[in-house]
Amino acid sequence: MPHVSRRAVLVGGGVVTAGAAAAGAGVHQGVLPGRPWLQARLGLDGEDGVVPDVAPGRVRRGTFVSAARGGTSTGWAVVLPPGSARREELPVVVALHGHGQDHATLLGPGLGLDRFLAAHTAAGGTPYAVAVVDGGDSYWHPRPSGEDSGAMVVDELLPLLAGQGLRAGPTDRIGLLGWSMGGYGALRLAGLLGPGRIAGVAAVSPALWTDPDDASPSGFADAAEYEEFSVLGRQGDLEGVAVRVDCGTGDPFYRAAEEYVAGFPASAQVSGGFEPGGHTSGYWRRVLPAQLDFLGRTLDA
Repeated sequence: MPHVSRRAVLVGGGVVTAGAAAAGAGVHQGVLPGRPWLQARLGLDGEDGVVPDVAPGRVRRGTFVSAARGGTSTGWAVVLPPGSARREELPVVVALHGHGQDHATLLGPGLGLDRFLAAHTAAGGTPYAVAVVDGGDSYWHPRPSGEDSGAMVVDELLPLLAGQGLRAGPTDRIGLLGWSMGGYGALRLAGLLGPGRIAGVAAVSPALWTDPDDASPSGFADAAEYEEFSVLGRQGDLEGVAVRVDCGTGDPFYRAAEEYVAGFPASAQVSGGFEPGGHTSGYWRRVLPAQLDFLGRTLDA
């Protein structure tokens, strides 16, 4: 779940129709305090996406001891598209989970990433593998404890994937995908690695804050850590990388995500957008097909 500052609106009973309409307009415009709570209760978050009723492809699973995470046993999995040959060299998208989750969450019934990938391939999309890995709750960047799950991805996971016969070696370009904490992490890693290594990055409901005082203490101990690792103001690092950002208008991170997108240079082509939705797996399922298609096209370019 996202960390948000403690601001709420107490809504009394007996709201007249005109008042409800005004509240609805305020929620859509994002100007009311407590907007995510109100938008959900006014039924303005849109329909939930549905996991496709298709058989997923093969999944390879394993664990390794991560030095970058302080010797932590780290689980991982690679989802292959149905019909891929055992030794077929596929391009790779690395998917980063959110706070309080792990790699298995992304393949579970709440998101169904493996089934969405199968549906993407069945519809004629570019075949590729999706790798998921445990990153803890440290926001995919170096922490004062010494843990650095971002370095784990680059220095440990990618070489492991290359050893699995996938296109994840030092000269290969990959895609990045992430939700919430992982959305932030995907944007940060894409900026660090640049267009030589990253074909495209899709950030879903990225956990972003414009004020360091509001940032999650799980990822940012103080303002200095926030300033060092924030992606706001560093959009130029993604020059040459295809970028997609999706966030629901009922998401606590909506306004920060909107400000982040607005901070790209005028010449940048950032796809995705903002539509009704909350910080929920239902919204994430709804927009996932478009994100998988986007990443497939960037890997195919």
